Amino acid sequence: MEKEPQGFGRVVENLIASFRHLPQDKGRSRSRAAKPMGDVLEQILTKYQLGRASPEQTIRENWTGVVGPANASYSNAVRLDRGRRLLVHASHSVVRSELFLHRAEIIARIRKLPGCAEVDEIFVRAG
Repeated sequence: MEKEPQGFGRVVENLIASFRHLPQDKGRSRSRAAKPMGDVLEQILTKYQLGRASPEQTIRENWTGVVGPANASYSNAVRLDRGRRLLVHASHSVVRSELFLHRAEIIARIRKLPGCAEVDEIFVRAG
């Protein structure tokens, strides 16, 4: 059983057709339907968090209130992975253990912050 040779793209096919003096394949245009500018602008603002506080920034600003002043002085929220998993660096092993033991309470406090309802996991790393 012989395999069919793989075809070329439209650009290459049209280039070959022009060399051989054959009609080119115009094909269908693959343009998208026009969207209202307001919808596109809103998508861009949401995607790149322009003009709005990001969940990471909100968590960092409220970190002392979330974990308490004693733990906040030895830890910091580093980043939010996939919008769900918060990476925290703790500079002291006792604070790391304390954050790990109270992670359910910390997640509940974080979820109450505006824009942070999707956070469902905390990963505490020594750092």
